Amino acid sequence: MTEAGAAARAAAARAAAARASQGARRAAGKTFRSLRIRNYRLYFLGQAVSWIGTWMQSVAQAWLVLTLTHSGVAIGLTLALQYGPILVLGPWGGVLADRFDKRKLLLGTQTSAGLLALILGILTVTQVVEPWMVFVVAGLFGLVTALDNPARQSFIVEMVGKQDIPNAVSLNSVLMNSARVIGPGLAGLLIATVGTGPCFLINAASYIAVVVALWMMRPGELLRGEPAPRAKGQLREGLAYVARTPTLRRPLLLMFVVGMFGFNFATLLPLFATESLHQGPGGYGVLFSAMGLGAVAGGLVIAFRGSVGDRLMAAGAAAFGMGVVVESLMPTLPWALLAMLPVGVANTVFISTSNALLQAHATPAMRGRVMALFGMVFLGTTPLGAPLAGWAAEAFGPRVALGLSGAICVVAAGVTGLAIRRARAAASRPRTAAAAAEPVSVATA
Repeated sequence: MTEAGAAARAAAARAAAARASQGARRAAGKTFRSLRIRNYRLYFLGQAVSWIGTWMQSVAQAWLVLTLTHSGVAIGLTLALQYGPILVLGPWGGVLADRFDKRKLLLGTQTSAGLLALILGILTVTQVVEPWMVFVVAGLFGLVTALDNPARQSFIVEMVGKQDIPNAVSLNSVLMNSARVIGPGLAGLLIATVGTGPCFLINAASYIAVVVALWMMRPGELLRGEPAPRAKGQLREGLAYVARTPTLRRPLLLMFVVGMFGFNFATLLPLFATESLHQGPGGYGVLFSAMGLGAVAGGLVIAFRGSVGDRLMAAGAAAFGMGVVVESLMPTLPWALLAMLPVGVANTVFISTSNALLQAHATPAMRGRVMALFGMVFLGTTPLGAPLAGWAAEAFGPRVALGLSGAICVVAAGVTGLAIRRARAAASRPRTAAAAAEPVSVATA
């Protein structure tokens, strides 16, 4: 090879590397564009710390109840108490989120949640904890969450604006599920070595990061809409608004079914890990982590994609259900970990698209109430499904209970897909309906 030929090849390689580097920078800039906004960046960093603690507490709480009671029904009851208030008080939380300053509401709810985690940690490390104490603390957590969730969900648009909602929601999912990779693994390690108590204390400390981030925000840079005035019938008004809006009704109905039957991992995974896979707390924690790893990948895909649509939402729900069915058939822990990866991907695709569609299609004056309903069907259906899942696991075994939950999600996704297809066919004539069915786009700048 001549010197000229070698030089030409080297120059071509450098040019290719430069193009690849430039393409990677553009992709990263598009995927993480919401982090350019200072208020959202602060919120993101605070949540990054807090979510790790939250997942540690979720794993530790289920394991604590299991060791105290040796009952799947008791685990389900704990979750029912923790998420039950969302079913009753969630809509009122949405009304408050539409009326008041969401940042100030979040300062109160996050501080309260940190104090409750501290109480549970002290009760556990001092070895005085009893099942009824866990039930009481779980119920109080539920009361706080009923107020916190609508404000937190609808606060995102005030930080980033409507065009970047899908990106910011997806990054939140990436954050939550990255914490799911770290938190359960740490919880499993701590439970196996020093017990469940330190997990609750670490979670209590993690709330400090969120409170500090909220205090450091610049309120003048928030894109606050006109708050809803105090008036009678606001809760009924929000329900009627959703009922007459198909682009809001379909995601909520599908999330209701998937939330009730598919999202009961906190009930079924401890039983699946111990009884079906014959694992201890370490194996239980790493199952959650594997799901979180897949969910991170799914969130990054949606964040980069820049648009979401109702067909993607239905496909995500169907893939999630099929993945859960496959997971229920896995014979050993390595195979179960492998199967949890696509479950995590589909889980995030479904949740992120549902959330983004609701926030984008809801009017600013109704957004708090719409997201309160999202919280109801996403978290509040757990009280209905968790005891049922625990009973099914005890009656038929964890594998059967897990497989049935996935199959129900597949059927619900299929029904929703047919409804979307019929709506699109009808929308091909009236322009107003066609516009409502279009995907939500995000700015790429």
